[in-house]
Amino acid sequence: MPGGKEEVGDTGSEGLEAEEAVHLVDRIEEELDLLARNVDILEKLAKSPPIGIIRLSEALHLPIHKTRYSLHLLEREGVIQPSADGAVVTDKSKEFWANLNQSLDRMTTIIQHLRSRAVEHESRPASGRKGY
Repeated sequence: MPGGKEEVGDTGSEGLEAEEAVHLVDRIEEELDLLARNVDILEKLAKSPPIGIIRLSEALHLPIHKTRYSLHLLEREGVIQPSADGAVVTDKSKEFWANLNQSLDRMTTIIQHLRSRAVEHESRPASGRKGY
């Protein structure tokens, strides 16, 4: 490879593609964990009077930095807003819940499809082929 640059599709070492696939799944799982945390925070805010970041993080047993980041994301989405007493839920949260429900339905369909494909491939014997 001229200039030491890898070409597109060149993994550089065997097994890297499998490693990348694991990282891809890990990233998706991390995003789902973030979504779950954001939902927990939004739900807590909806059920209580305005609450500050420290009390919120204590109530949900979350580190303050994670709580702060989630509050930032929720504020950017417009589903919460800051107040003198802490974060409060906006009317846009109703739209968030409806969109979340629709998105989860779509994700469930995709996950079921992927699960059936994974089971199918798990039960197949190894092909013994290497490379492309």
